[in-house]
Amino acid sequence: MANSQRPLSPHLEIYKLQVTMVMSGLHRITGVALILGVVLLVVWLTAAAMGDDKLEVVNMVLGHWMGKIALFGFTWSLFHHMLGGIRHFVWDLGLGFSEKVRFGMAWATLIGGILLTGLVWVIILWS
Repeated sequence: MANSQRPLSPHLEIYKLQVTMVMSGLHRITGVALILGVVLLVVWLTAAAMGDDKLEVVNMVLGHWMGKIALFGFTWSLFHHMLGGIRHFVWDLGLGFSEKVRFGMAWATLIGGILLTGLVWVIILWS
C-alpha cells in the first residue's frame, strides 16, 4: 500500500468547548434518559393495571425524594430533548446556520428546558 499524504484529523484536545458542542452531547444523553423515563411510565401503568396495592407501592417509590429527583430529571430531559428537536428541525429547513443564531438557539434550548421544567414542577407542587 502506498503511504498517503492525507492530513490527520485534529485531536479533540485542540477544540475549544462551546455551548453547541455541549448541547449536542446533552441531546444524546437526554434521549437515553427518556428511554429510562418511559420504562418508569410503563412500570407505573402496569402497577395501575394490577391493582391498588401494586400502584400504592410504585407511588410510594416515586414519591420518595429519590423518586422525585428521577421524575424531575425525566421532566427536564423531555423538555430539553423536545427543544433540541425543534432546533434540529429549524436546521432541516435550512435556517439558523449563522454563528450568532446557532449559539442563541443552543442557549435558548438550555434555558428553555430549565424554565419549562421549573414551570411544570411549580404547577405540580402547587396543585
